Amino acid sequence: MTQFVTEILSAKHKSDQFSCGQEVLDIYLRQFAKQDQKRRVAAVFVLADENKSIKGYYTLSSTNIPSGILPEKLLKKLPKYPSQPATLVGRLAVSKPHQKQKIGETLLMDALLRSYSLSEQIGSIAVVVDALNEQATSFYENYGFIPLLSGKRLFLTMKSIAKLF
Repeated sequence: MTQFVTEILSAKHKSDQFSCGQEVLDIYLRQFAKQDQKRRVAAVFVLADENKSIKGYYTLSSTNIPSGILPEKLLKKLPKYPSQPATLVGRLAVSKPHQKQKIGETLLMDALLRSYSLSEQIGSIAVVVDALNEQATSFYENYGFIPLLSGKRLFLTMKSIAKLF
């Protein structure tokens, strides 16, 4: 089996060859990911083979969750601030030839572990994802993500993530 390494996107990676079937995710990696990373808008992590072909990627950045859209049960345990700090997995995609090989799961687990580890240094109560479609929503719900009370955003608390590891 080919070994894969999760690392920060760099010029050595073959991002121009990436295709996952979702144009918005393909265009982002090809045209905007390096700029976002340079501007520190997002950190882009790739799963690449020894030839630096990208099998999948995800992005991380900070965000916040308006307290009013969190479930009441969770809100009771948090300070009464207008919003709560969180980590955003803004994009997660797997190239077409590598779909259905658990690479999406590998990327998600890497993102969750990285986010959890960083939450000890930078406050974050949860990981938030923006589901692109119903299939993405189902994917995240399979790992325990819960829909927020508005929009297509889902979240998983750091307490729940800790139980995964």
